[in-house]
Amino acid sequence: MKVLKFGGSCIRSAKDIKNLSTIINNYPRKEKLAIVVSAFQGITDQLEQCGNLAVKKNGGCQKAINAIGSLHLTVIDELFPVTDQSPVKTEVKIMINEVEDLCTGISFLEEFSPKTKDALIQYGELLSACIIYSYLKKDESDSIYVDARKVIITDDNFGKANVNLKLSYHKIRERFTRVKSIAIVPGFIASADTGQTTTLGREGSDYTAAIIATAVNALSLDKWTNVDGIMTADPIMVKNALPIKSLSYNEAMELAHFGAKVIYPPTLQTVIEKRIPIYIRNAFAPQKPGTKICLEKAKNGANVKGLSSIKDIALITVSGSGMVGVPGISMRLFGALAGKMINIIFITQASSEHSITIGFNQTDIKIASETISNEFSIEIQIGKVNEIEIEKNLSIVAIVGDKMKKSIGLAGKAFNSLGKNGINIRSIAQGSSERNISMVIRRDDLKKALNTLHESFFLSETKRVHLFLIGTGNVGLALLNQIHEQSEYLKKKHTIELKLIGIANSKKMYFDEAGIDIGNWNKELNSNGENTDPAKFLDIARTHNLRNSIFIDETADERITKLYQGFLEANISVVTSNKIASSSKFDYYKLLQETARKKNSKFLYETNVGAGLPIIKTIHDLVDSGDRILKLQAVLSGSLNYIFNSFDENTSFSEVVKIASEKGYTEPDPKIDLSGTDVMRKLLILARECGSQMELDSIKCEPFLPEVCLKSKTTDEFYSKLADQNEYFENLRKKALLKNEKLRFIAEWEPGKGSVGLSGIGPEHPFYNLDGKDNIIVIYTNRYKKQPLVIKGAGAGAEVTASGVFADIMRISIQ
Repeated sequence: MKVLKFGGSCIRSAKDIKNLSTIINNYPRKEKLAIVVSAFQGITDQLEQCGNLAVKKNGGCQKAINAIGSLHLTVIDELFPVTDQSPVKTEVKIMINEVEDLCTGISFLEEFSPKTKDALIQYGELLSACIIYSYLKKDESDSIYVDARKVIITDDNFGKANVNLKLSYHKIRERFTRVKSIAIVPGFIASADTGQTTTLGREGSDYTAAIIATAVNALSLDKWTNVDGIMTADPIMVKNALPIKSLSYNEAMELAHFGAKVIYPPTLQTVIEKRIPIYIRNAFAPQKPGTKICLEKAKNGANVKGLSSIKDIALITVSGSGMVGVPGISMRLFGALAGKMINIIFITQASSEHSITIGFNQTDIKIASETISNEFSIEIQIGKVNEIEIEKNLSIVAIVGDKMKKSIGLAGKAFNSLGKNGINIRSIAQGSSERNISMVIRRDDLKKALNTLHESFFLSETKRVHLFLIGTGNVGLALLNQIHEQSEYLKKKHTIELKLIGIANSKKMYFDEAGIDIGNWNKELNSNGENTDPAKFLDIARTHNLRNSIFIDETADERITKLYQGFLEANISVVTSNKIASSSKFDYYKLLQETARKKNSKFLYETNVGAGLPIIKTIHDLVDSGDRILKLQAVLSGSLNYIFNSFDENTSFSEVVKIASEKGYTEPDPKIDLSGTDVMRKLLILARECGSQMELDSIKCEPFLPEVCLKSKTTDEFYSKLADQNEYFENLRKKALLKNEKLRFIAEWEPGKGSVGLSGIGPEHPFYNLDGKDNIIVIYTNRYKKQPLVIKGAGAGAEVTASGVFADIMRISIQ
């Protein structure tokens, strides 16, 4: 005989019952089948709600009962021809009347005890089994109905009764010897010695099936549900969860203990003795193999089989010098808790014996803390034991696998993955069998932790990186295009998937945790976006709490730089071409650097100087390798270099500036470039990377822009004033031309001082032949004294700046 169990998730409608019948008919006809069925999906909760409404004398009770009756009668209408409906409808109506009578009594007595609740909610399974039995009997005349209350005997612990297995096995064997083909059994329900109905607790239908399977020594227990088997993680939390092909009983037990909902722990405990294999199958995809649970360990396969979790737990730590070397402390602690029927789900103890930390369901924390405090009240009073410490709003994540015992580095891999994503492990425990490692974390980090671990152990070939971008101007647009074009290459070459989760411009912002289509971001932003609020953008990104997250700032807005600290604190790395933060007050610059180190996140801003040129990285490498920077000389403004290279007798200075702005070479406010402020900021950033603690006002600036232009308040006014000064700039150009010089805006730094200013450069100078919008930096160090290190290339433009930002993103992603 085989035992089949169909859960409520696959019994929702007439269509589902027809599907159930097809599945049963696909079993070989020679096999006897015991079919255990749950209530229709949601009906148990609805029946309990009827009782709650009745005890409150709420008029909605009758309406709720009518809805339950209507659902079942509708299923009958759809399953049976009119001529065959009367008998089964009569039985269903009788049961609905009994539900009404019970609710009337509950309302009259104003009492809804566990005993009465069992009597009421039993009708979920009774209604379901009645309809399914009647439908199957049409095609299988030898089918019989077995009332579980007649064969499964329990104590009177209503709500979660304890089964008398020896007596129940005897009654089941006696009853099932008469089964010729199919027996339909309502799950979940049983009866006490007194004959009163009891229930086996939630998921008790699984237990019913396991008891029957063990009693008849079944060939297998096939559990049909709505998922493809036991998954590597909760598919609601981890979208990429995969079905597990096989598990040992021990592995399944560990996963079930830590919250895997597909299998009920007592189910396993019952069948292990007879070594009956369990198959978890998808009723809506019966062609899929599902998960096999059996005694044998898989000879091949992953060291880690799955992840499981318990969402809401709390920890209590008992500590004190009076615990060290004192026999019986643990016995008293656990004995006191057992006396109050409090379940312990996590234990860890310091080897010094100075403390014991215990985990409970958060609902038990009040009574647990009172029980422990009372047990050790004398020791607490005299200072031998400290006041107990309580930590709430926590979760447990467990990694499970039989092969973990013989595998090196699994714990390190888990801790490293979580640490990189800013997830703090509050407590750790490992079973003596070494088939699970349990970690306590903040509840808010649960989803992030599960996805991080799942990516590390099951999807190691693909790393998903989540991007949050503010700024869709020239550089932001170029960056999005580059990411879109390179997406397939990154997957193949680096096994990295970049997913855009949030995007904003000056007007709107939009988020989608599933990922925004980068090829269609503009339409989604304009159609579905809300008004841009930078602070809210940060809050939403933090709330998503996704692993491998990067915030990208492609604005020139000081307000956005004030958000960096919040992103880094949330373990979201920051990549920016906005140079305001790194050139702001040194204390803020230092704070961002320290926060990034503290939170194991990254703060990268290579494009602050030289667009896509590797200037900052090169300085870091020199300093990190022990070299000392002695002096810097540079042309750091690609926009100014372009302007002075393009300025000739045919094109006025103001016209050249407008062209540079239109090409995206200048800041949105070109006055920042022409005043020298932009170059001052860049030089300050480089000085700080060399180890200096300079402030912006420490850099001497010799402006070439007339004061009247500097005082303009709008961009239009600036261009108007600039045009008025064309003759002044023409004189500068001619003076340089007469000396066979070219105009260059040069930045210089050496320890203790920095300066920027316009200079005429002769042919002998390395800056003389600097083309177009190129930048150049000459670095003098202890190792590069006579022949300085020179970096030269395009220093402005959306494409090259975007490529530098993209490179920073990849540096973070690949690590």
